[in-house]
Amino acid sequence: MLDSPQPKTRTYRVALVIQYLGTHFHGWQRQPQQRTVQEEIEKAIATVLGYPVTLHGAGRTDAGVHAAAQVAHFNVTSPIPAYKWAVILNSYLPKDILIRASAEVNDSWHARFSAIYRRYRYTLYTEGLPNLFASAVSWHYYIEPLDESKMQAALKPLIGHHHLAAFHRANSARKHSWVDIQAAECYRNGPFLHIEIQANGFLYGMVRLLVGMLVQVGSGQRTPENFTDLWKYERREEVKHAAPSQGLCLLRVGYPHFPFPPEIWFDTQPKFVFS
Repeated sequence: MLDSPQPKTRTYRVALVIQYLGTHFHGWQRQPQQRTVQEEIEKAIATVLGYPVTLHGAGRTDAGVHAAAQVAHFNVTSPIPAYKWAVILNSYLPKDILIRASAEVNDSWHARFSAIYRRYRYTLYTEGLPNLFASAVSWHYYIEPLDESKMQAALKPLIGHHHLAAFHRANSARKHSWVDIQAAECYRNGPFLHIEIQANGFLYGMVRLLVGMLVQVGSGQRTPENFTDLWKYERREEVKHAAPSQGLCLLRVGYPHFPFPPEIWFDTQPKFVFS
């Protein structure tokens, strides 16, 4: 009897769509003495392969921030088909990380540099009573009512190419604060208020600082025009309040050519509905 042919070992690039609950992570990026998403996935890959690899992410989320469809890639020399990596890695990963899907991409495709946008969603829970099920993924804001129409009015002027140093935290390695905002919206879903921002890239701490000041518009402490003046005239000294990390989620990353169908990555963060 002839032996069955063995799969050939070759070198190729694997793209991953990743979900994680950021509650117990010190962010995406690998850091000494800290639990991070990148390191957990790299450890799982190394366990399978027997040698270390570097995982390249589409963006770096901060400590406590979640992701519904983070994207990353790694190069591998292995007979394992690219589409099988999701199932294999999930068997080694902790329960607060899930690989939604994996696929082979060409060597010129890059999770970070091929991306044309990132979209974040921030969720506030505005009921007076706390809710345990919502607390891990939202900011419980109940001090005063929030007017989403005023918050939307404040967001509208942000769309375009702007210098947003007012929403740029210190200690960032980025040399400039120019951002192309492609979409910005605020809408209500019962007691939940959602703020979504889409841009070509994001400054360090940008969304949390922006939301922290935006709630002042919704509560009547600032006007939409005053909010616009904050960033237009770079009044960074007035931006003192960052929204808590647990309300922020990397919703999706967009690419001109992406090997995954929309149901894998487009809008996979569930929204609470109270009937």
